[in-house]
Amino acid sequence: MDRYFVLHAPRQTGKTTALRTLASELTAAGDVAALMFSCERAKAAGHDYAAAESMLLDSLRQAVLRSGWPKKLLPPDPWPPAAPGSRFFNALSEWCRRCPRRMVLLFDEFDALQGTSMSSILGQLRDGHNARPEGQPFPSSIVLCGLRDVRDYKVAVGSDPNRINPASPFNIIAKSLRLGDFTIDQIAELYGQHTDATGQEFTKDAVERVFELTQGQPWLVNALAYEITQEMGVTDTVSVTRVEEAKERLIRAHAMHLESLSDRLREPRVARVIEPILAGTWPDMDMAFSSDARYVHDLGLIRSTRDLDIANPIYREVLLRPHVRSSSWPSCTGSSTGAASSTVNTPPAPNASTS
Repeated sequence: MDRYFVLHAPRQTGKTTALRTLASELTAAGDVAALMFSCERAKAAGHDYAAAESMLLDSLRQAVLRSGWPKKLLPPDPWPPAAPGSRFFNALSEWCRRCPRRMVLLFDEFDALQGTSMSSILGQLRDGHNARPEGQPFPSSIVLCGLRDVRDYKVAVGSDPNRINPASPFNIIAKSLRLGDFTIDQIAELYGQHTDATGQEFTKDAVERVFELTQGQPWLVNALAYEITQEMGVTDTVSVTRVEEAKERLIRAHAMHLESLSDRLREPRVARVIEPILAGTWPDMDMAFSSDARYVHDLGLIRSTRDLDIANPIYREVLLRPHVRSSSWPSCTGSSTGAASSTVNTPPAPNASTS
């Protein structure tokens, strides 16, 4: 408690589910009011920070109403009046002043905020955090959750990611956390839940092959199981052959999650990293490339920033398709640009949610 965090991971790895569970468990403990809400709607505001504030406050109120909290925990209605650029600060401060519990806010899809809007909200959060020791009511802890690490939030608002600035809104972040992929044991446990519920087993070889193909990427782990058990209608024991068939079907069907990879290739920052990997060449590791590699790693496209390799064999196969490479590579010259969020659809999975 009393810390601000960044939680980042690629899409479809369970961030939203983790935040929702955390908020529920913290609130159930009795001395904290923890709320998760989405910032995705505020993307439409672009650099209009006043509109972004309004959209965030609307999303916040709607999330509270869905929570079923008692009246004593609800925010003020209406929000207190304030000038644009300070409305979010004033709203959270007044809410915390009235609330009998410590407040924890979990911002999902935080990197939907753009440029000036992101900078304004981060600045207001910093002001509130720094004023708490002087008695200013403000949330005890905040989690900013999205695709990107705080380093790329700096890039998004035009700051130098490598420069230390005591007045920066980013210096309140206590820790940056990245959700990892499933281990082979976790995949076996997940598929074991399906076996317990239905009696249908996955052979040990099938589980190992799923791990080899996906390297534990949660969406792929769940999508393969869904393809086999639902789309292919397999009812007997799942073998390696079935896993291979499901992999081919997913790729041929142009699943939205996989198709979004080609959209990413249109970003110069992504192309500068992925193109030499696929070509089998080793790029010069200058400071600009290192920043791009961290960004591509945060997107889940490569395994690490040192051992440069595509994240898993399925991604590699998709990226190597001729129509993806020929239609997607941008010119790899010019300045780096921030990533635009893309929406992907996730199939339901056996006894697991990976939103």
